[in-house]
Amino acid sequence: MTDSTTTADLDVRLEKHRVELTGYCYRMLGSSFEAEDAVQDTMVRAWRSYDKFEGRSSLRSWLYRIATNVCLDMLTAGNKRARPMDLTESTPLAQAALSPRPDHTWLEPMPDARILPTVEDPAEAAVAKESVRLAFMAALQQLPAKQRAVLILREVLAWKASEVAELLGTTVASVNSALQRARATLAERDADGQQGARAAVSDPLDEEQQKLLERYVAAFEGYDMTALTALLHEDAIMTMPPFDLWLTGVDDITGFMTTLGASCADSRLLPVQANGLPGFAHYKPDEEAGGFTPWAVQVLEISDGRITGFHCFLDTKRWFPLFGLPLHLDAVDDTIADPVDDAVEAESDQVEEGV
Repeated sequence: MTDSTTTADLDVRLEKHRVELTGYCYRMLGSSFEAEDAVQDTMVRAWRSYDKFEGRSSLRSWLYRIATNVCLDMLTAGNKRARPMDLTESTPLAQAALSPRPDHTWLEPMPDARILPTVEDPAEAAVAKESVRLAFMAALQQLPAKQRAVLILREVLAWKASEVAELLGTTVASVNSALQRARATLAERDADGQQGARAAVSDPLDEEQQKLLERYVAAFEGYDMTALTALLHEDAIMTMPPFDLWLTGVDDITGFMTTLGASCADSRLLPVQANGLPGFAHYKPDEEAGGFTPWAVQVLEISDGRITGFHCFLDTKRWFPLFGLPLHLDAVDDTIADPVDDAVEAESDQVEEGV
C-alpha cells in the first residue's frame, strides 16, 4: 500500500480490534505479555498481507484466523500456564517455604481494560468477565490447543460452528466434537474440585460487595487480623506467584501474614480491575526511601459475602507498568485516601457509558 491515506485508514481499522484480540489471545495463552506479543504479530501479519485479503470474510474474522494461527504456533511447546494449586498440594504454615518457579510456569493477571472491549449488552459483558476470571482461565489451560480455541470461539465469543470450522479449516462435525470434549473436560475438572472456588462477583459490584471491599482495605491497611478473619471464608486460598506455596484456611493465611509476611504491615492499597475481579495494587513501606514501594497486584475472589481467593502476584517490575501503576507512593498521597470509593465511582461511570 503506497497511498498514505489508505495506510492510515488500515491502521485505524486494525486497532479497533486490538482489545478483543488481546482478550482472545490471553485466554488462549494464559500470559499477559505473550498475548500482547501475539496480537502485535497478528497486526503486523495483517498489515503486510492485506493486499491478499480478498474480503470473502469480514476483517474481524480474518484477524481472528491470523491470531489463532499465531497462538497455535506459540502453544506447540506444550507449556500449560497454571496456578500454584494446580501444581502442588496446599502447604501447612509450619512447613511454608518460598520456592520460586520460572515466569513461564504461571497463569498471569491482566487488566480488564486491555482485554474486555466496551459492549452495550450487560449479559455479554458479564460473560466476557466470567471468561477471564482466574479459575476459568486455569481450566482453559488444561485443554488441548485446538479444543481451547473452539471452546473460546463458540462459548465465549458466540461464533457459529460453521464460522469456527471455516476459521480452523475443518468441518462442523469436527468443531462440535471438539467442543463436546472440551466441555466434558471442564465439567470433570469442576466435579473434582480442581477449578477452585467460583467467584460470585456481580457486575457492577453490589452494595454488599462494595462494603466488603471497604472493610478489606481497612483491615489490610491496619493489619488487623481479627477484622481480616471476619472477611475470609473458612476455606479461603492464598497464592503468591512466582512462589509455588499456597495456603488454605483463615489460620494459615493470617498466620503467614504475621510471620513471613509481617513486613506488609502499614501497607497501602490502590484499586485495580483485573481478570473481571476486584483487585488492589499493594504497596508496602519503603524503609530506605520513605513512602511506599510496590509489592504485589492482589486479585480477590468473592463468594457469599466472603473472600474466597486472595491471589498476590509479586513480580511488580512486570505487573505495575502493565497496570499503569506508579512505582512509588509518597508517604502522604491523596490518591490513596478512599481507594474503594474511587473504584466504585469509576465502575459506575463505566456502567453509565454502556460498558
